[in-house]
Amino acid sequence: MSDPERIIRLKTVLSRTGLSRSTMYRKIAEGTFPCQVRISIHGAGWRESAVNQWIADPVGFRNEHAG
Repeated sequence: MSDPERIIRLKTVLSRTGLSRSTMYRKIAEGTFPCQVRISIHGAGWRESAVNQWIADPVGFRNEHAG
């Protein structure tokens, strides 16, 4: 059985990517960083697999869900 998708929070994402908060949100707006996933009314996180994809290829990453 495969592991369920993990959702990681902001501090973890910033720590793992080395990005500043403002740079990360700018990249989300540009479609070059994974979008957040709503996990509660006031909470959000990121799919760990999407963040790992970005870490593996930050220049080539394109968010297919960017509007």
